[in-house]
Amino acid sequence: MSSAELPDQRASGEPGAATQDQRGLDNPAARFGASMSPRASAKTLQARLIRKERENLERVFASFETEDSVARAAALIAGARRRFIVGHGRSAAFAHLLDLDLSHGVSQVSLIDGHSTRSIDVLTDVRGTDVLVAFSMRRYRRETAELVHAFAQRGGTVVAVTDSAESPLVEPASEVVIVPTDSASVTDSATGIAAVIHLLTALTTASAKGSRRRLTDRESLIQEMGLYI
Repeated sequence: MSSAELPDQRASGEPGAATQDQRGLDNPAARFGASMSPRASAKTLQARLIRKERENLERVFASFETEDSVARAAALIAGARRRFIVGHGRSAAFAHLLDLDLSHGVSQVSLIDGHSTRSIDVLTDVRGTDVLVAFSMRRYRRETAELVHAFAQRGGTVVAVTDSAESPLVEPASEVVIVPTDSASVTDSATGIAAVIHLLTALTTASAKGSRRRLTDRESLIQEMGLYI
């Protein structure tokens, strides 16, 4: 979904527009006392968690069957010359997963990890053909929001994967994918985010130039190097 569509979605209550009330308290310590009673059995708690995760996945897939934000995001990523991915805190794991999966069939993918690729180096050389895929879930990390704003101001395209229309990533992004993260645990759910990463990888790889050749060459190198048992 584009950022221009977000206000209408919030008003209509679409599945992607997760609200603070739907997701409950925003920190693990407070949520432990509110949702995880010490008197509840492990079986009861597990059943509650499974039910909530199943509901999340149903909301994710129902949402993306009726709107095209993931497909539009994948088109932006596939059409870019260089693809940068970023996430801080817990969202760093989501960024790392997309980096690993996308790199199989798509070239020029770089994870901004502060070591091999640093934010300041990327911002020094932003081009109009660059895309930044940014992950940020509540509580939103300041460094991700600042990088997204700076990248967009320098002419790059931002794809934001986040959990609310109120996220600080929404305003500067060219495309926004909002993922339900409701949870019965002390942390917000990552199930829907993993599903979105899977969709983004598949759709981008299917349409990116040279993906088939890259996948074939990569597999040949894996065999030559004996990387797997």
